[in-house]
Amino acid sequence: MFAAKEGGKWREYPTSEVRSIVDNLSVGLMRLGIGGHDMTLDARDKIAVLSRNRPEWMFLDLATQQIGAVLTPVYPTINVNELRFILNDAQVKLVFVSDQELYHKVVSIRNETPSVQEIFSFDHVVNAKHWKEILALGTQDELHRLREMSGRIGPEDLVTIIYTSGTTGVPKGVMLSHRNILSNVMDSMGCFHEIGIANEKALSFLPLNHIFERMVTYVYLFTGVSIYYAESLETIGDNLKEVKPALFTTVPRLLEKTYEKIMAKAATLKGIKKKLFYWALGLGQRFEINKDLGFFYNLQLSLANKLVFSKWRQALGGNIRAIVTGSAACQVKLLRIFTAARIVIMEGYGLTETSPVISVNRYVEKNRKFGTVGPLIPNVEVRIAEDGEILCKGPNVMMGYYKRPDLTGEVLRDEWFYTGDIGTFEAGRFLKITDRKKEIFKTSGGKYVAPLPIENKMKESQWIEQIMVVGAERKFTGALIVPSFVALKEWCAEQEIPYPGNEAIIRNEKVVALVRDTVDRYNQHFNQVEQVKRFELLPGEWTIDGGELTPTLKLKRKVIMEKYRDAIERIYA
Repeated sequence: MFAAKEGGKWREYPTSEVRSIVDNLSVGLMRLGIGGHDMTLDARDKIAVLSRNRPEWMFLDLATQQIGAVLTPVYPTINVNELRFILNDAQVKLVFVSDQELYHKVVSIRNETPSVQEIFSFDHVVNAKHWKEILALGTQDELHRLREMSGRIGPEDLVTIIYTSGTTGVPKGVMLSHRNILSNVMDSMGCFHEIGIANEKALSFLPLNHIFERMVTYVYLFTGVSIYYAESLETIGDNLKEVKPALFTTVPRLLEKTYEKIMAKAATLKGIKKKLFYWALGLGQRFEINKDLGFFYNLQLSLANKLVFSKWRQALGGNIRAIVTGSAACQVKLLRIFTAARIVIMEGYGLTETSPVISVNRYVEKNRKFGTVGPLIPNVEVRIAEDGEILCKGPNVMMGYYKRPDLTGEVLRDEWFYTGDIGTFEAGRFLKITDRKKEIFKTSGGKYVAPLPIENKMKESQWIEQIMVVGAERKFTGALIVPSFVALKEWCAEQEIPYPGNEAIIRNEKVVALVRDTVDRYNQHFNQVEQVKRFELLPGEWTIDGGELTPTLKLKRKVIMEKYRDAIERIYA
């Protein structure tokens, strides 16, 4: 059922053992006085977890569910100010952490979080209580109490509070019921059945704190998929080869990183190998979905798959059937190339507030369309408001924001959830996201600019790693650009000059001209107002730890604008 590396070897947990652990953990928690009590919102005990993905995460999730308590997952990368807010806002009683570093993070604010009674660790940590101490409290004799408790839990009851840091403001606690999540699991099931993954393996590395990976985990459990937890983001490549999964979920940023590694390796090839690689890549870039490009193209692509793309598939374990991606828009260029390489990318769309899936591109090709997030899943309705905002209705829509009826009222009206995303339908059934409503800005000339399509297009360039379009109340559209330092190092090698470091390379006139030519070329896809007239190159990548990205790798625009205020002023000087 689950597997993880313990002492350098894969430790596998069969279903019977998982059942026993979860039941004993449930009873142990009840003996500590934790549970649903009278099942009202305030009487339900809250349990927080700060941990990387591992079987213990799911043991705790399942145990918490069947005693009527409420799991409140927290990103391990969270800053202490947000952590303090969440623990106090949810009145968390128990905190579970994975390791020493996270234990000390919680301990550092222990005096400011009076509701926290105990901190337990999954790893053995000095001075910390180990989670198995709770297991030891549980006995099979008390299972009748557990069955009695779980029998009182209804589909409309709260199962989890997920705090979304979002791109602005204090975290909001999204309340999801059993019905919310279970309906989304059942309504997404058909999309996974198409892939044929029953009795296969999946690799899990997207944080379980996010409802996307957690909901997909439940789908895996319902379809008999064994879940192998990657050791870390750094070991994904090795873990893929060891596990040979049929499926995994990811975010576009990680796909982009994979592609960049492939391109970096290609740059070191010589002679016929190099020519073959770029010939295959050229074929991939021309690939069209649901369109026959003719006998000669198909023959060449078949050969390219045998000689070049087969190595890509081997690097992913050699058994990959599909990759499911969400959270942000995936570059169409990548979708084309991976699909040509017989690696199906199923791009979907949803929000924490919608449990999360609203739509997804299916495994079957006729139900996939590049540049869209696919057809709606069953039982989920979408309509486009007059201003283009996507509204969603269905059993997957959240109960509301915890303790924030004011914020709930802003986004939930007449059973419709206002997503804040702007979109449209293509070919009558493929949902397309065009921008975030709050991110559209107006120039000083009164013209509207939607930054997302511009940023997604520009990122297709090998020279542009990250970009944020600016220009609100300014006379023209500008951009902050983090160049691809991997590509610039290769460029230096080709020019036979030593790499001078990030700070110096972004001031190199030839490099600035290189990026300017790229921006000018991509500008042709946009109207005059949307075109990036001037830009500033930045010397370091935006990261979660640096505070510029959310845990799901979206840009924190306000943070970036504040942090790089001087660079923005130089654009408009």
